[in-house]
Amino acid sequence: MELTEQEDWRALARERQELTRRLDRLSGVAEGRVREFLSARDTLATVTEFLDMSPRVAARLEELTRELFGAVLDEVETDLTHAVREILGQDRKVVSRRDVKNNRLHIEFEMEQDGRAEDILTGQGGSVCNILSVGLRLIALSQLDPAAHRPFLVLDEQDCWLRPDLVPGFVRLIAAIAERLDLQVLYISHHPVDHFANHARRVFALRPGRENGPRLDILSERPAAVLDLPGFAVAAATDTE
Repeated sequence: MELTEQEDWRALARERQELTRRLDRLSGVAEGRVREFLSARDTLATVTEFLDMSPRVAARLEELTRELFGAVLDEVETDLTHAVREILGQDRKVVSRRDVKNNRLHIEFEMEQDGRAEDILTGQGGSVCNILSVGLRLIALSQLDPAAHRPFLVLDEQDCWLRPDLVPGFVRLIAAIAERLDLQVLYISHHPVDHFANHARRVFALRPGRENGPRLDILSERPAAVLDLPGFAVAAATDTE
C-alpha cells in the first residue's frame, strides 16, 4: 500500500512538473501575443489616422500642384500666344485647361478669339498646331536636366502648313527661343533658302543622287557674330536649289 502511494505521488509530481513547463511555455506565447496585439493596435491607430487625413492631404497636393504648375503654364500661355500673334498676325490667345485626375495634372490647350474657345486641331490649315507643337517641344526640352539630356531639337518640315510669307517670322521666333534657352536646332524645310537663311548659322542642301546616294552641300556658313542672334546654332536643310 505504501509503495503504491509513493508511485502515485511521483506520478503526480511528474504531471505537475510537466504542467508547470506547459504553463511557462503558454505564458511566453501569451506575452508574445500581447506584444503583437499592442503593435497591431498601434499600427491600426496610425493607419486610421492616415486614412482620416488622406483626403485633406490629397486636396492639398492638388492645390500645390495647381500652384506649382500654374505659374509655369501661365508663362507657357504667354509665350505661345505671342508666337501665334507674331507669326500669324491674328489676335488670338492660347489658354490651358488644367485638372488633377488620379494625382496627375492633365492639361488641355485651346485657342480663344474674341472670348470664344476654338479647337486648335481645326482651322488655319494646321498652322496653329505647327506653331504650338514647336513651342511646347522647346519648353519641354528646356525643363530637362542638361547633365542627362543634350539640348538638341530636330524640326522636320514644321513649316509645312504655313504660307511662305509667314515662314521667316516663324524661323525668327524659333531662333530667338533657341538662343534664349541655349538650344541647338536642326531645321528641315522645303521652302526656299532665303526664307530662313538670315537666321541660320549653317545652311545645307540635301539633294538626291542616283549613283552615289543623297548629297549634302553647304550653301552658307556664317559665324555667330554676324547673325541677328549671336550664338544661335541652327542647321537648315532643304532639297530645293
